[in-house]
Amino acid sequence: MRIIGLAVLPLLLLAACDRAPDNAKLAEAEAKQSRDAANDGRIDCALEGAKLFDRTCTVQEISGADGAVLVVGRSDVGYRRLQITTEGRGVISADGAEVANVSIVDEGVIEVAIGNDRYRLPADTGGVD
Repeated sequence: MRIIGLAVLPLLLLAACDRAPDNAKLAEAEAKQSRDAANDGRIDCALEGAKLFDRTCTVQEISGADGAVLVVGRSDVGYRRLQITTEGRGVISADGAEVANVSIVDEGVIEVAIGNDRYRLPADTGGVD
């Protein structure tokens, strides 16, 4: 049995290698779609703990007393305000009720998680993947 297991291992590794480029291409395509959608005033979001993103949220940049603020509209007519920072964190919650956790998804795209909601926004990521 052990010999059979060792013989199958290279096949599994080869199958995994074949899928990696497809995943990278898919992530790159999704990032481009997120940037293009934001240019049209729409962004990808996954609300209320949803696993999949869809383009049902809107984004608008306004000037506030403390600088630029993004107003992210939700499909249920609610919204969140995100303060654009200048020290490199990207955005913070302008409402202060819940912390905005920011991660880089791809070059030019960040994901902002607030509570059970996630938003994909275009951002200057400095060429970092």
